[in-house]
Amino acid sequence: MEMEKTLLKNIGKPQSHTIDGYIKNGGYRALSEALKSAPDAIIQTVKDSGLRGRGGAGFSTGLKWSFIPKDPTLQKYLCCNADEGEPGTYKDRGIIDNDPHLLLEGMMIACYAIGASVAYIYIRGEFAFGAERLAAAIDEAYARGFLGTNILGSGFSLDLFIHRGFGAYICGEETALLESIEGYRGQPRKKPPFPALSGLYAKPTVINNVETLSCIPAIIEKGPKWFSSIGTPKSPGPKIYCVSGHVKRPGLYELPMGTTIRDLIYDHCGGMLSDREFKAVIPGGVSAPMLTSKDLDTPMDFDSLAAKGTMLGSGAVVVMDESVCMVKTAYIINRFFSHESCGKCTPCREGTPWLTNVLRRIEHGDGRPGDMELLESLCTNVFGRTFCPLGDGAVMALRGAIKNFREEFLYHIENKRCMAG
Repeated sequence: MEMEKTLLKNIGKPQSHTIDGYIKNGGYRALSEALKSAPDAIIQTVKDSGLRGRGGAGFSTGLKWSFIPKDPTLQKYLCCNADEGEPGTYKDRGIIDNDPHLLLEGMMIACYAIGASVAYIYIRGEFAFGAERLAAAIDEAYARGFLGTNILGSGFSLDLFIHRGFGAYICGEETALLESIEGYRGQPRKKPPFPALSGLYAKPTVINNVETLSCIPAIIEKGPKWFSSIGTPKSPGPKIYCVSGHVKRPGLYELPMGTTIRDLIYDHCGGMLSDREFKAVIPGGVSAPMLTSKDLDTPMDFDSLAAKGTMLGSGAVVVMDESVCMVKTAYIINRFFSHESCGKCTPCREGTPWLTNVLRRIEHGDGRPGDMELLESLCTNVFGRTFCPLGDGAVMALRGAIKNFREEFLYHIENKRCMAG
């Protein structure tokens, strides 16, 4: 039996991006209900649901909200991270382009719960169409009294702004995002202090992902037990998996958390393109180490994938068939991370270009004896020594490729050509 859609339920319906279409489909009922409850009760409801952040970290959303100081005299902020820059990821874009009011309603409820009177949506610079859709939705929400002063006569007031990025992948890191909103260069901050105590403009701040916030209206309307009944006990709720690569039906799939890789590829996506042999899959964006055919029955949830040495990340599933060269794949991925390094710390600034140069040499048929040992040494000197997770992501991706396809790297070095394809 197919799961009833929650996050993608309005996509494809007439005028789903407008406030009239959203209200017709049941929108803003959850906000009205939330405003009748105490803010602490809303936070407890989200805690009880078991919702974990859908941006990659998988941290408890309700717990994150509870860290915000209760002092009503303090200015507090909510920042929505819509800087969807992880290659292979397009789930947030689907919500923003097609159902922007779902995100806005989730943000309104979150702001009420934590006591924030100002919220920002930090949207990826390339999402020009999405930014237009959000701007129109915000204008509609102000006009109908869902934003502004004394929302629905509750005494709660909220102003919401869009901040467009300029294409820097690093601004998806939450503290670099805050730096960018404040007008500074997008580079990570030292933690502690954490944003919950000193975030945007040094005030208490919650940063949540688009998909995370879009789960909130359904949790309020249907209750935490409904949400926790979906998925796995430790990773409950629905999840949007965005599938690309060598499958017959790539796209967005809203499924219970914990759906296996095999079911996702062969049942929902129709199997491998041209019925070729499956070779590997990246389960959570390119920083997640790849898995092979022996891992096809792994549930796609936070803990199951972590036990396999990889991660759910953003839920971006990139499927590769037998024709794919893993040396070239590793080179392209590391080239991306090298290009996107902000340069703040030496291991990432110097290490990722060095990794890329060695991989480029191997890929182009100029590999040398000892290159594998050099790559492994470089990985050791980058991993765990960088200011933010970007360097770690580059190393994890490369280590996953080497672990599973070491023979391809060696073949490239010894034979000066590729064994795949």
